Amino acid sequence: MPRTDLAPSPDYTVEDQQRMSKAKNYFDWQGRLVTRELGQRVVEVGCGLGNFTRLLLDREMVIALDTEPACIERIKARYADHSNLHAFVCDAGSRVFPDLSRFRPDSCVCLNVLEHIEDDHQAIHNMAAVLGPGGVIVLIVPAFEVLYGPIDRNLGHYRRYSLDTVRKLADDAGLRIRKSNYMNAVGFFGWWANARIFKREAQSEGQIEFFDQRIVPLMSRLEAMAPPPFGQSLFVALEKR
Repeated sequence: MPRTDLAPSPDYTVEDQQRMSKAKNYFDWQGRLVTRELGQRVVEVGCGLGNFTRLLLDREMVIALDTEPACIERIKARYADHSNLHAFVCDAGSRVFPDLSRFRPDSCVCLNVLEHIEDDHQAIHNMAAVLGPGGVIVLIVPAFEVLYGPIDRNLGHYRRYSLDTVRKLADDAGLRIRKSNYMNAVGFFGWWANARIFKREAQSEGQIEFFDQRIVPLMSRLEAMAPPPFGQSLFVALEKR
Protein backbone atom coordinates (compact mmCIF):
# COMPACT_ATOMS: atom_id res chain seq x y z
CA MET A 1 0.00 0.00 0.00
CA PRO A 2 1.31 3.52 -0.75
CA ARG A 3 2.37 5.48 2.29
CA THR A 4 -0.05 8.23 3.28
CA ASP A 5 1.41 9.09 6.68
CA LEU A 6 4.81 9.91 5.18
CA ALA A 7 4.00 11.43 1.81
CA PRO A 8 7.05 11.00 -0.44
CA SER A 9 8.87 13.87 -2.00
CA PRO A 10 8.22 13.94 -5.76
CA ASP A 11 11.81 14.67 -6.71
CA TYR A 12 14.70 12.22 -6.83
CA THR A 13 17.17 14.75 -8.16
CA VAL A 14 20.15 14.49 -10.50
CA GLU A 15 22.26 15.45 -7.48
CA ASP A 16 20.92 12.43 -5.56
CA GLN A 17 21.85 10.18 -8.46
CA GLN A 18 25.33 11.68 -8.73
CA ARG A 19 25.93 11.00 -5.03
CA MET A 20 24.80 7.39 -5.35
CA SER A 21 26.85 6.90 -8.54
CA LYS A 22 29.96 6.88 -6.35
CA ALA A 23 28.91 3.45 -5.03
CA LYS A 24 30.79 1.65 -7.81
CA ASN A 25 31.11 -1.72 -6.07
CA TYR A 26 27.40 -1.75 -5.29
CA PHE A 27 26.47 -0.97 -8.90
CA ASP A 28 28.82 -3.69 -10.13
CA TRP A 29 27.19 -6.15 -7.70
CA GLN A 30 23.76 -5.28 -9.06
CA GLY A 31 25.10 -5.64 -12.57
CA ARG A 32 26.38 -9.17 -11.96
CA LEU A 33 22.96 -10.22 -10.67
CA VAL A 34 20.87 -8.49 -13.30
CA THR A 35 22.62 -8.64 -16.67
CA ARG A 36 22.63 -12.45 -16.81
CA GLU A 37 18.82 -12.43 -16.68
CA LEU A 38 18.30 -9.99 -19.56
CA GLY A 39 17.92 -10.57 -23.29
CA GLN A 40 19.24 -8.65 -26.27
CA ARG A 41 16.50 -6.00 -26.60
CA VAL A 42 16.17 -4.32 -23.23
CA VAL A 43 13.90 -1.58 -21.91
CA GLU A 44 15.55 0.15 -18.96
CA VAL A 45 12.93 1.86 -16.80
CA GLY A 46 14.46 4.73 -14.84
CA CYS A 47 17.88 4.99 -16.50
CA GLY A 48 18.93 8.05 -14.50
CA LEU A 49 22.41 9.18 -15.54
CA GLY A 50 23.14 5.90 -17.30
CA ASN A 51 25.34 4.21 -14.70
CA PHE A 52 23.67 0.84 -15.33
CA THR A 53 22.98 1.56 -19.01
CA ARG A 54 26.70 1.23 -19.75
CA LEU A 55 26.48 -2.47 -18.87
CA LEU A 56 23.81 -3.02 -21.53
CA LEU A 57 25.42 -1.33 -24.51
CA ASP A 58 26.90 -4.55 -25.89
CA ARG A 59 23.35 -5.75 -26.64
CA GLU A 60 21.31 -5.47 -29.79
CA MET A 61 19.13 -2.62 -28.52
CA VAL A 62 18.65 -0.58 -25.35
CA ILE A 63 15.60 1.64 -24.82
CA ALA A 64 16.49 3.90 -21.88
CA LEU A 65 13.64 5.73 -20.16
CA ASP A 66 13.44 8.33 -17.44
CA THR A 67 10.92 10.92 -16.28
CA GLU A 68 13.63 13.59 -15.94
CA PRO A 69 14.47 15.36 -19.23
CA ALA A 70 17.86 16.35 -17.81
CA CYS A 71 18.76 12.68 -17.36
CA ILE A 72 17.77 11.81 -20.92
CA GLU A 73 19.84 14.67 -22.31
CA ARG A 74 22.85 13.55 -20.29
CA ILE A 75 22.57 9.92 -21.29
CA LYS A 76 22.28 10.86 -24.97
CA ALA A 77 25.44 12.93 -24.70
CA ARG A 78 27.28 10.34 -22.61
CA TYR A 79 26.67 7.51 -25.09
CA ALA A 80 26.34 9.50 -28.30
CA ASP A 81 28.45 6.99 -30.25
CA HIS A 82 26.11 4.05 -29.55
CA SER A 83 23.53 3.73 -32.31
CA ASN A 84 21.80 0.85 -30.49
CA LEU A 85 20.70 3.20 -27.67
CA HIS A 86 17.33 4.95 -27.83
CA ALA A 87 16.51 7.28 -24.94
CA PHE A 88 13.13 8.85 -24.18
CA VAL A 89 11.37 10.81 -21.48
CA CYS A 90 8.68 8.37 -20.39
CA ASP A 91 6.82 7.30 -17.24
CA ALA A 92 6.37 3.55 -16.79
CA GLY A 93 2.80 4.15 -15.63
CA SER A 94 1.79 6.27 -18.61
CA ARG A 95 -0.65 5.32 -21.37
CA VAL A 96 2.03 5.68 -24.04
CA PHE A 97 4.41 3.15 -22.48
CA PRO A 98 2.85 0.14 -24.28
CA ASP A 99 3.75 1.84 -27.59
CA LEU A 100 7.33 0.70 -26.92
CA SER A 101 6.25 -2.73 -28.13
CA ARG A 102 7.22 -1.47 -31.59
CA PHE A 103 10.86 -2.06 -30.58
CA ARG A 104 10.06 -5.74 -29.89
CA PRO A 105 11.84 -5.85 -26.51
CA ASP A 106 12.47 -9.20 -24.86
CA SER A 107 13.18 -7.85 -21.38
CA CYS A 108 12.68 -4.91 -19.04
CA VAL A 109 14.89 -3.86 -16.15
CA CYS A 110 13.81 -1.58 -13.32
CA LEU A 111 16.43 -1.05 -10.61
CA ASN A 112 15.45 0.87 -7.49
CA VAL A 113 12.75 2.71 -9.43
CA LEU A 114 9.43 0.89 -8.90
CA GLU A 115 9.15 2.30 -5.37
CA HIS A 116 9.14 5.82 -6.88
CA ILE A 117 6.03 5.08 -8.98
CA GLU A 118 2.72 5.72 -7.23
CA ASP A 119 0.77 3.21 -9.33
CA ASP A 120 3.22 0.33 -9.38
CA HIS A 121 0.48 -2.07 -10.54
CA GLN A 122 0.03 -0.11 -13.75
CA ALA A 123 3.78 0.13 -14.25
CA ILE A 124 4.21 -3.64 -14.03
CA HIS A 125 1.22 -4.18 -16.34
CA ASN A 126 2.77 -1.78 -18.85
CA MET A 127 6.14 -3.52 -18.74
CA ALA A 128 4.47 -6.89 -19.23
CA ALA A 129 2.42 -5.51 -22.13
CA VAL A 130 5.50 -4.72 -24.27
CA LEU A 131 6.90 -8.25 -23.90
CA GLY A 132 6.00 -11.47 -25.63
CA PRO A 133 5.57 -14.82 -23.85
CA GLY A 134 8.79 -15.73 -22.08
CA GLY A 135 9.83 -12.09 -21.79
CA VAL A 136 11.55 -11.10 -18.56
CA ILE A 137 11.20 -8.21 -16.11
CA VAL A 138 14.06 -7.80 -13.64
CA LEU A 139 13.53 -5.72 -10.51
CA ILE A 140 15.58 -4.57 -7.57
CA VAL A 141 13.37 -2.88 -4.99
CA PRO A 142 13.83 -1.77 -1.37
CA ALA A 143 12.67 -4.49 1.01
CA PHE A 144 10.60 -4.60 4.20
CA GLU A 145 8.12 -1.89 5.11
CA VAL A 146 9.48 -1.87 8.67
CA LEU A 147 12.57 -0.10 7.29
CA TYR A 148 10.55 2.77 5.80
CA GLY A 149 11.76 6.06 7.29
CA PRO A 150 12.72 9.67 6.55
CA ILE A 151 15.36 8.70 3.97
CA ASP A 152 12.75 6.73 1.98
CA ARG A 153 10.35 9.64 2.17
CA ASN A 154 12.95 12.17 1.02
CA LEU A 155 14.05 9.90 -1.83
CA GLY A 156 10.47 9.76 -3.08
CA HIS A 157 9.69 6.16 -2.08
CA TYR A 158 6.01 5.34 -1.87
CA ARG A 159 6.66 1.95 -0.29
CA ARG A 160 9.06 -0.90 0.37
CA TYR A 161 8.41 -4.48 -0.75
CA SER A 162 8.36 -8.07 0.41
CA LEU A 163 8.43 -11.19 -1.74
CA ASP A 164 4.69 -11.57 -1.11
CA THR A 165 3.86 -8.07 -2.39
CA VAL A 166 5.97 -8.60 -5.52
CA ARG A 167 4.31 -11.99 -6.09
CA LYS A 168 0.90 -10.28 -5.99
CA LEU A 169 2.02 -7.69 -8.54
CA ALA A 170 3.35 -10.48 -10.75
CA ASP A 171 0.21 -12.60 -10.56
CA ASP A 172 -2.00 -9.63 -11.43
CA ALA A 173 0.09 -8.92 -14.53
CA GLY A 174 0.29 -12.51 -15.82
CA LEU A 175 3.87 -13.04 -14.68
CA ARG A 176 5.58 -15.75 -12.68
CA ILE A 177 8.61 -15.41 -10.41
CA ARG A 178 11.55 -17.10 -12.11
CA LYS A 179 14.17 -16.14 -9.55
CA SER A 180 14.21 -14.13 -6.33
CA ASN A 181 16.39 -13.42 -3.34
CA TYR A 182 16.89 -10.79 -0.70
CA MET A 183 20.23 -9.00 -0.84
CA ASN A 184 22.37 -6.73 1.33
CA ALA A 185 21.74 -8.21 4.77
CA VAL A 186 24.20 -5.82 6.44
CA GLY A 187 22.42 -2.87 4.85
CA PHE A 188 19.17 -4.04 6.47
CA PHE A 189 20.54 -3.18 9.92
CA GLY A 190 22.13 0.06 8.77
CA TRP A 191 18.91 1.25 7.15
CA TRP A 192 16.91 0.26 10.24
CA ALA A 193 19.27 2.27 12.45
CA ASN A 194 19.03 5.29 10.15
CA ALA A 195 15.23 5.09 10.12
CA ARG A 196 14.43 4.08 13.70
CA ILE A 197 17.30 5.25 15.90
CA PHE A 198 19.05 8.19 14.23
CA LYS A 199 16.02 9.44 12.24
CA ARG A 200 18.38 10.52 9.49
CA GLU A 201 16.94 12.48 6.56
CA ALA A 202 19.61 11.36 4.07
CA GLN A 203 22.58 9.06 3.71
CA SER A 204 25.88 10.86 4.03
CA GLU A 205 28.59 10.52 1.41
CA GLY A 206 30.75 9.03 4.15
CA GLN A 207 28.21 6.28 4.82
CA ILE A 208 27.91 5.50 1.12
CA GLU A 209 31.69 5.40 0.65
CA PHE A 210 32.34 3.21 3.71
CA PHE A 211 29.59 0.76 2.78
CA ASP A 212 30.72 0.56 -0.85
CA GLN A 213 34.42 0.11 -0.19
CA ARG A 214 34.45 -1.88 3.05
CA ILE A 215 31.24 -3.90 3.16
CA VAL A 216 30.08 -4.64 -0.40
CA PRO A 217 33.13 -6.55 -1.71
CA LEU A 218 32.97 -9.19 1.05
CA MET A 219 29.20 -9.25 1.47
CA SER A 220 28.52 -9.72 -2.24
CA ARG A 221 30.79 -12.79 -2.31
CA LEU A 222 29.19 -14.29 0.79
CA GLU A 223 25.65 -13.72 -0.46
CA ALA A 224 26.53 -15.28 -3.82
CA MET A 225 27.29 -18.49 -1.93
CA ALA A 226 24.33 -18.30 0.46
CA PRO A 227 21.55 -15.76 -0.24
CA PRO A 228 20.25 -14.32 3.04
CA PRO A 229 16.66 -14.72 4.29
CA PHE A 230 16.32 -10.94 4.59
CA GLY A 231 18.04 -7.82 3.25
CA GLN A 232 17.79 -4.15 2.51
CA SER A 233 16.75 -4.96 -1.06
CA LEU A 234 14.91 -7.63 -3.01
CA PHE A 235 16.07 -8.95 -6.39
CA VAL A 236 13.41 -10.57 -8.58
CA ALA A 237 13.29 -11.90 -12.15
CA LEU A 238 9.73 -12.22 -13.49
CA GLU A 239 8.73 -14.12 -16.63
CA LYS A 240 5.68 -13.48 -18.78
CA ARG A 241 3.47 -16.53 -19.10
